[in-house]
Amino acid sequence: MIKKDLELERYWQRLRLALKEAVGKKPRDLNSILLLIGVQELGKGTIEFSKEQKQDLMHIAICKVLSLSGYYVLEGLDEDGWPHWKNVKPLPHFDLMEQEQLLKMHILEYFEDEINLAF
Repeated sequence: MIKKDLELERYWQRLRLALKEAVGKKPRDLNSILLLIGVQELGKGTIEFSKEQKQDLMHIAICKVLSLSGYYVLEGLDEDGWPHWKNVKPLPHFDLMEQEQLLKMHILEYFEDEINLAF
């Protein structure tokens, strides 16, 4: 299990470096990467977002990456073009560290498969 954790962390650091090259700034944590994904999925470019909108963007990102394993499906867009997701499969009961690892694995998959980012 420890080897798997180290491998995940190695890929995570490589992703952070690849994102630094792509956007000009190294994301400092999981939340900043989720925010990047949310902005990408919203598709409105880099505009100013309120604190509440940033929370919504991170929610969009979480739903998007967890949809890769069938936990969420896209229901559609609202009148402002914001995506809405539906939870269709129960999420596993993990502690905080396990939740973070699950998200990291799905984020890595997202950037590899959906964005085709090499890292």
